[in-house]
Amino acid sequence: MQIILPNYPITFGALPNISHKGKVLIITNPKIAGLHLQFLLSKLQADEIYCLSLQDGEYYKNMQSIELILESAFNHRLDRNSLMIAFGGGVIGDMVGFASGIFMRGIDFIQIPTTFLAQVDSSVGGKTGINNQFGKNLIGVFHQPKAVYIDTQFLKTLPKREFNAGIAEIIKMAICFDKDFFTSLKTIKWEDSKNLLECVYRAVNIKAQVVKEDEKERGIRAALNYGHTFGHIIEAQSGYGHYLHGEAISIGMVMANTLALRLNLITQKQYEEILQILQQNNLPTTYAIKDISSFYQSFFLDKKSINNTLKFILPKGIGDFIFKEDVSKDLLIEILKEFQ
Repeated sequence: MQIILPNYPITFGALPNISHKGKVLIITNPKIAGLHLQFLLSKLQADEIYCLSLQDGEYYKNMQSIELILESAFNHRLDRNSLMIAFGGGVIGDMVGFASGIFMRGIDFIQIPTTFLAQVDSSVGGKTGINNQFGKNLIGVFHQPKAVYIDTQFLKTLPKREFNAGIAEIIKMAICFDKDFFTSLKTIKWEDSKNLLECVYRAVNIKAQVVKEDEKERGIRAALNYGHTFGHIIEAQSGYGHYLHGEAISIGMVMANTLALRLNLITQKQYEEILQILQQNNLPTTYAIKDISSFYQSFFLDKKSINNTLKFILPKGIGDFIFKEDVSKDLLIEILKEFQ
């Protein structure tokens, strides 16, 4: 199975042989290297192959890690014909995409995502970046990969908690774009490999169509950030690594839904349907805000905020969404107090 975007293919199924005329730098993390690096090397042919292993996790998604990637690239004398391969989860993918985008003003890279969340979301679309003290992914570039290879066999070694975190991103896309997909998720058997691959394909296809229409996130693509406006603040304020990204987005969706309920965009029944599907997949749905004022001010660091105008992506029923820019501070504070 394949999905073809304007600049690259997304291939589903067993990882094929990959060949490259030039140097290749694989960037991964110690756990993935121990589990799967030899398998990748058996599939890879290139003039020269090098490997860099970085510490994994949002805590390490910073400029120091980018400098390590660039240092390795220069030490091995990579050039504009060289290739970087992101072999890991969303953190590795985002950093390699960023580093390859700025090395010699941009070289090719390939995404081989090994986590559920990366396979259904972050590996597709070319959004790359790192975190800093002000928030998540605030430094980065749009840099599309040369190819994306999605092999669900890698998920067999994924811890259950990380697998569940990926489910949150699938639920997010279904709520905003596909009511029938959302309904099917209520009874899906994740352990069935065929069901799993079909679900990944369906989720990626939604994202691919959105990216095709709005690569630089000027319009509809922002809908993929449903739950993220709240979730990114949770990640930052709780310390990167306390919550997995998908876990924070799960809580963020509940917060966004609380706002949507107050604005009569969803019914109480729809609110509870979404809450139930998150909980049945063992995703967190509660959070205790320590400082409401600080949380509120963090909204203005959101990438969708322009000229101090906040923009929220909220569900409009199930299967549709709406952008809201006229939410009053008083209402937002009321919503935040419900999570105090």
